[in-house]
Amino acid sequence: MADLSAVRQTSDNAGNAITAAYLPANKQGTEGQGIAGRTVVVELNNGGNVSQAELDAFIFGVTAGSATELGSGAATDAFTIVGIQGTADDASGSMFAILQGTGTVDTGANEYGAGVTVSVVADFAGLKA
Repeated sequence: MADLSAVRQTSDNAGNAITAAYLPANKQGTEGQGIAGRTVVVELNNGGNVSQAELDAFIFGVTAGSATELGSGAATDAFTIVGIQGTADDASGSMFAILQGTGTVDTGANEYGAGVTVSVVADFAGLKA
């Protein structure tokens, strides 16, 4: 097998020469994340604790795009839930959900069910062109 330890890349895929000045361009941090669409981290709170019924109402509302579990509330933007953290036992404090979607998370009190208040903790833009 050939010894390639002395081989160095001297140009990029577009044929541009790689010089010392070129290398920092590859290290620039940019806003966003690498998992495709917009990702939003939200906190669910009910004065400190979240019950299973409140979590169920939030899951239904945020994924169905309906402000209430019965579908009688105002239409909201639907999201995909990609993660939930916490314990829905009405005793363990707030819970967190990771959502993906392009809409607006409703943060008004009781938007996703009685007693459920949602606040946006972090909002990561999707991939940029």
